[in-house]
Amino acid sequence: MSLRQSVPLPPVMPLFGAADELDDPNPYINDHIAHITVNTVDDAGELYEHALAWLSEQKDQYNNFKAYRAEVNTFLHWCWCVQGMPVTKVNRAYMREYIEWCENPPEELVGTYNASQFIMNKGIGEVVPNFKWRLFRKQKPKGSDLDINEVKYKLSAVAAHQKLSILSIFFQYLNGEEYCEANPAAVVLKFGKYKAKSQSTASGEDDDEMKFFSDLQWSYLIDQADEMAEAEPEVHERTLFLVKLLYGTYCRISEIGARPGYAPVMSQFRRDKKTGHLGFFIPKSKGGKRRTVAVSDELKEALIRYRRFRKLSDMPAPNEDHPLFVRHKAASHGREAGTINANLGIRQIREIIQDVMNRTAERFENDGLHEDAAEVKVLTVHSIRHTGISHDIANGRPLQHVQADAGHESIDVTSRYLHTTRAERHYSAKTKRLNPLD
Repeated sequence: MSLRQSVPLPPVMPLFGAADELDDPNPYINDHIAHITVNTVDDAGELYEHALAWLSEQKDQYNNFKAYRAEVNTFLHWCWCVQGMPVTKVNRAYMREYIEWCENPPEELVGTYNASQFIMNKGIGEVVPNFKWRLFRKQKPKGSDLDINEVKYKLSAVAAHQKLSILSIFFQYLNGEEYCEANPAAVVLKFGKYKAKSQSTASGEDDDEMKFFSDLQWSYLIDQADEMAEAEPEVHERTLFLVKLLYGTYCRISEIGARPGYAPVMSQFRRDKKTGHLGFFIPKSKGGKRRTVAVSDELKEALIRYRRFRKLSDMPAPNEDHPLFVRHKAASHGREAGTINANLGIRQIREIIQDVMNRTAERFENDGLHEDAAEVKVLTVHSIRHTGISHDIANGRPLQHVQADAGHESIDVTSRYLHTTRAERHYSAKTKRLNPLD
């Protein structure tokens, strides 16, 4: 038995460390997520990466971060380890069942005091999960002289509402990343006993506005990536092709990032035997579906350029197992620690794209285009997918073709991209006469 195997673990694994440790997850967490992915919920690794990214955005607000981290930890444990189902399957009924479970959790998950999630185990010289940490904590009512062990855990209505509010924000993030389309927490909040006393419903357009680059903003970003590749090809030829692939195929970051059970390879670019045209095969996408995305002539040229830089043949051979994107430095931890030619993970891809976006915003600032700079700063990696879809539809590509390449379940989802911005609507209404005959 290894020293690590001898460490006593709490009944529930803490999934997220401190705010400054999110980018360097604990090996116990890695093993736990990998076990769930392989044995129970095959997209657990993908969802976990989304949760990490979402929590990373809360790091500057300490109290929010702690509350969000605790709630997502509890919710993911219930989904994966209690129900054995992916988050995408959670509907209104399941969400109510989750709150009911939180109202009466198993006794072994309830503690009597706040305990750190992780502690240093001096025996093995590692930070390990704290055996005394629990998901829930009971408190004595004010003025009570009962022993804490005699007190029964109670979830107040305010606490239940807070749980649903946090999960509603989390689902909004997942909706924006197109990981799922529903927000069951928001539905439960809107109806029934958990309904807020004061709620207003925003219009569909304003509440679900998709963030995307304008034509000018996208042109700046592509130019920025080009310049980076010219200046430092050993670092940024990969960056340039990554940007073009995300835009040209509308792929989600999870579809090109490595995770347990999925390692993207070059042979996913394949020639259709009937037509001879090149496509990019995505073996497993949202909802477990597979699809092949049509590859444009320019994206094909970008692929050839990238492969030549990597000293590969112009086109991948069938069954070629070269990683789609490789690290420039060996991984420092995880299953591929010490390996240089290891696939990029979702977090690494997100960091690369964020670097390009930050430089693009600086470029706008230097050119005096401060509003564009501000808008680019709030965009995300997923905005590139929205941009590719929006631009293709605006340029007249048939909706059915866009739907197939985007992996949308229905044409109704694709039709959401047939939008005009509020700025365009205000401009078209600017000269509207209140009395046309006056």
